Amino acid sequence: MTTARSRPVGEALAVPRPLPLSGRPTGAVDLPAAVAAIVDPGTTEAVWRNELGGLTFSSGDRFVKWAPAGSGLDLEAERARLEWAARWTTVPELLGHGRDDDGSWLVTRALAGRNAVDPYWAARPAQAARLIGAALRDLHDALPVEGCPFDWSVAERTARAGIDPARVGLAPPVGRLVVCHGDACAPNTLLSDDGSWTGHVDLGRLGVGDLWGDLAIAAWSTEWNYGPGYDADVYAGYGVEPDQGRIAFYRRLWDAT
Repeated sequence: MTTARSRPVGEALAVPRPLPLSGRPTGAVDLPAAVAAIVDPGTTEAVWRNELGGLTFSSGDRFVKWAPAGSGLDLEAERARLEWAARWTTVPELLGHGRDDDGSWLVTRALAGRNAVDPYWAARPAQAARLIGAALRDLHDALPVEGCPFDWSVAERTARAGIDPARVGLAPPVGRLVVCHGDACAPNTLLSDDGSWTGHVDLGRLGVGDLWGDLAIAAWSTEWNYGPGYDADVYAGYGVEPDQGRIAFYRRLWDAT
């Protein structure tokens, strides 16, 4: 494909430089040319930016994820996982994907609900945390380990990150082998206002691993998004007592990888 230069979406979407950690953009964002060819720039909003420079745009009933070339973000991996997981659970419907010299993109249909850090749910943190736990349990119960082609084991994660496994210490025995979300942070669970979960998003790391690899991070993310004190609500929603040894290990692994 030919490459064209990026263009601005509008003054309401400006992005400060250098890029901060993940979050909603706060000023004019450059709309990549490939994305501009897919959506109507006048009705498109940048709704998320991650620390690697990836952007997510909302346009009508669609979302477009864009990853800059050389960022290390693998949208092809997410495409494959969406297609696989859709047979058993609610994930975004894939509408299109592509790549050019500037980056790659993934187009999906919007799911119902709000993400769990929407102001509506941020004002109800204990309830949201329980729903995050319940939604994660449903995901783990729905996806079949047998036949899953994707790996999210300790060995795979440390190898992909290029680190010595000794850096995070001896891995505990697996508590329960499941197909993990791989990025079970609060924003990646969608909730309806009636208190049910409606889907999971950002599945680019989905793969077989210990349930605590997901659960330890889902609970930890409530501290980042709501403040301290909601870990127990996530574990209660999942239906399990916290295992402090596994929690500590998988949080070290998260930080290291």
